Amino acid sequence: MQVNRRWSMLFLKGVAMGAADAVPGVSGGTIAFISGIYEELLQSIRSITPANLKLLVQRGPRAFWEKINGTFLLVLFSGILLSLITLSRAAVYLLQNHPSLLWAFFFGLIVSSTLWMLKQIGEWNQRNLLMLVVGCVLAAVISVMTPVEAPMTPLVIVLSGSIAICAMILPGISGSFILLLLGMYGPIMGAIKSFDIGVL
Repeated sequence: MQVNRRWSMLFLKGVAMGAADAVPGVSGGTIAFISGIYEELLQSIRSITPANLKLLVQRGPRAFWEKINGTFLLVLFSGILLSLITLSRAAVYLLQNHPSLLWAFFFGLIVSSTLWMLKQIGEWNQRNLLMLVVGCVLAAVISVMTPVEAPMTPLVIVLSGSIAICAMILPGISGSFILLLLGMYGPIMGAIKSFDIGVL
């Protein structure tokens, strides 16, 4: 019973991460950090190495699955995927018909996650203040950047995805916002909505 409850909670955390990744403003990494699974997520992803892949041959799929914490990753990513597929339709609709409401909602998410992150800083010293200023300056620079109009070529899509997924896994950096700056947010959300396998 406890095991089922743990996997159910993990699935819901994945849904929340997918919801954050679907909209510019909050990173899925922030949700993972807030919900207490960030370190386990990183360790599980890091465990997928060539050395551990040898376990498939040497000791079979079960040993490999346990080594990479496969059930954890499967349940979490199932929640993320379901959320992305579900919310992509709403995000595309709101982006096209009610952009002001959508941006107001994103701003609210950013403010609330910022307040939560501030509470995690136990002591304010010169180093922490310096990092706060550096982070604010970097965020300001990124926020005033003009979105580019990148062509929808396979190379551009791959590069955009590579940059966005790095941002999505880091707390405080929105991968969807990076896609927005790259001019790829609308096309990618549209591809998820229409199940465009080629783009995905």
